[in-house]
Amino acid sequence: MATTTASDPSLAQKLRGLSGEAVKFGLVGLSGVVVNFAVFWVCLNGLHLASLRSNIAATLVAIATNYLGYRYWLYRDRDAASRKREITLFLVFSGAGMLIETGVLGFSVYVLGLSSHFQQLAAKVLGLGLGTVFRFISYRTWVFKAVPEPTEEQLAEARAAQAAPDTGVVAQAELMLAAEQIRLAKAE
Repeated sequence: MATTTASDPSLAQKLRGLSGEAVKFGLVGLSGVVVNFAVFWVCLNGLHLASLRSNIAATLVAIATNYLGYRYWLYRDRDAASRKREITLFLVFSGAGMLIETGVLGFSVYVLGLSSHFQQLAAKVLGLGLGTVFRFISYRTWVFKAVPEPTEEQLAEARAAQAAPDTGVVAQAELMLAAEQIRLAKAE
């Protein structure tokens, strides 16, 4: 059986992985921006809600659609052992991003006196940009945690388990499952 040794990826490999992740994050985020601005525009012009109420409603709808994109496309390979924890953290950090976005919009409307809808959209774009940077860092660091790499000890145990004599069907199944989980973790 061929064995491989675990090695730390080079800086270039890490940056390539991060850039790919940033592009996918941007695509999910872009779909959220489209939803956000569409709902904002409808609330502001169609329902004639105040700008901050429109922003909060639009952001909440976008948060819901973004979670689906992040969980089931971008971070589908990340640890999902505790969905309750993941969703709670996602909502907390999304709420903080919404406060950043709404704070910039509120400052522009109530302090700077920007009252046209296009000026409010410009303020919303600035707030959304700042909130997006915050969300990207938060989501990848705390919400969608990477599955840890197996240790050398775990790899050795899996190899020993594969070479172990027949110890019963259940024990063999458990050992095969552990070895497969380690193999999949290394493949990622």
